[in-house]
Amino acid sequence: MYTTKGQLDRDAALRQYVPLVRRLAHHMIAKLPPSVEVDDLIQVGMIGLAEALTRFEATQGVQFETFATQRIRGAMLDELRENDWMSRGSRKSQKEIEHAVHRLEHRLGRSPAESEIAAELKMSLVDYQSLLGKVRGTQLIYLEDMTGGNEDDDGFLDRHVGDPEADPENRLSDTRMRKALVEAIKALPEREQFIMSMYYEQDMNLKEIAAVLGVTESRICQLHSQSIARLRAKMRSH
Repeated sequence: MYTTKGQLDRDAALRQYVPLVRRLAHHMIAKLPPSVEVDDLIQVGMIGLAEALTRFEATQGVQFETFATQRIRGAMLDELRENDWMSRGSRKSQKEIEHAVHRLEHRLGRSPAESEIAAELKMSLVDYQSLLGKVRGTQLIYLEDMTGGNEDDDGFLDRHVGDPEADPENRLSDTRMRKALVEAIKALPEREQFIMSMYYEQDMNLKEIAAVLGVTESRICQLHSQSIARLRAKMRSH
């Protein structure tokens, strides 16, 4: 990636890391509503990559790909935050699902089955599953901010442990939050645990997960949305 004069060849570096931008965009798009175009995420990600090339210093002690990944993901998330990309109706539906899950867990003392959630919402199972597909994306910022995707992490929750230089009270709060989230994930139904692990820890996309579990990609999308609703319901008290 360097010229004969020892300078960083930006054009060569941009070409080399375009696949990284595309991979991150396709991974993120799975959690977004159909109104968000993957090409838009890629364009924003390229801006993040260009910024990473400008700001990277080898003396920082991290690999460029790790540094660039954080910048690219950050640029995409910032773009999503700045735009109203989720309809009010979808946000309302997501909250209704979370409230239903919360009520059922309190009443049953366990994670409710999909059919039980549908009944609590006074919907057929088919209509509920369709709704799960429609609300995808409401959970993105919440979970991405908490779990991240740093490739040097031990797992998909390990980024959320607090800055070593942060205020001790904040560090304690972060640690408690992480522990609570870990416990919430352990309480998920086994299939949903597998999906969360494959998606966040093994960096597999929905199509790959669907192939492993022998179901359709849209079904994985539904189960992913349901998993996040369960987690959000669990985390309300933290």
